[in-house]
Amino acid sequence: MPGDLELVSEWRHFGGWMRQYAHESAAVGGLKMTFNVYLPPQAETGPVPVIYYLAGLTCTGETGAQKGHFAKAAAQRGVAIVYPDTSPRGAGVAGEDDDWDFGTGAGFYVDATQQPWSKHYRMYTYVREELPALVTEHLPIRKGKAGIFGHSMGGHGALTLAMRNTDKYASVSAFAPICNPLEVPWGVKALKGYLGDDRATRAEYDATNLMVRMMAVPKSWYNFVDQGKADKFLDQQQLTPHVLQEACEKKGQSMQLRIHEGYDHSYYFVSSFGEEHINFHADAL
Repeated sequence: MPGDLELVSEWRHFGGWMRQYAHESAAVGGLKMTFNVYLPPQAETGPVPVIYYLAGLTCTGETGAQKGHFAKAAAQRGVAIVYPDTSPRGAGVAGEDDDWDFGTGAGFYVDATQQPWSKHYRMYTYVREELPALVTEHLPIRKGKAGIFGHSMGGHGALTLAMRNTDKYASVSAFAPICNPLEVPWGVKALKGYLGDDRATRAEYDATNLMVRMMAVPKSWYNFVDQGKADKFLDQQQLTPHVLQEACEKKGQSMQLRIHEGYDHSYYFVSSFGEEHINFHADAL
């Protein structure tokens, strides 16, 4: 059953409200989690559809809320946006603050199976189950299918959550996602650290692998990816969007991959195309 939400702060924003809430999370072993949510003006008269935004490495639930500039389009379309954190906080796991790309701020939206991570690092269950139950219980957010999108590590999370749960998500999009973490340095480090050496277990969190294995792609499911051509992590082979595109083509899934000349990996890139992503999801919802 959903627990209670504590309102931490709120700001009037494009006729609606940007709010930050805190709650105790069973999914991450009883730690306190925070998230941001934008409620558009339409939420004052009834439940509205929702889109979940998953941020990338080193980020928090405030990053997308402050830097993504999604709220204006969300207010115009009457959709809420929920911004989860990127990992548990204060788990006290030895080494969780040693590296920027593993541990705190780098939960990779997986349910860890390896000690000492498995008690608290369960962001897949948190985003898939606990957080939606909380927001639909306590906030004017419509139950049913949602949209989901994200950036970098969060793009990886959005893609894998959507592919594994097509009954829960009507649409998925991503900015510069990690598309094949089984094979790239960021992904190998994180997935092995959280999930161990079993490749089949790690493959459950790899969008390219999941697309290859999908029995059937729902006709109503939408997939949209933006990538900056000047992104240094694209050059370093951390992202590999064309590998995912090839897997989609083989499966008959239409993937709209747009490569943008001159754009990098930053929120200058994300915010430049955020309105299009909001409209993409609002159309599907």
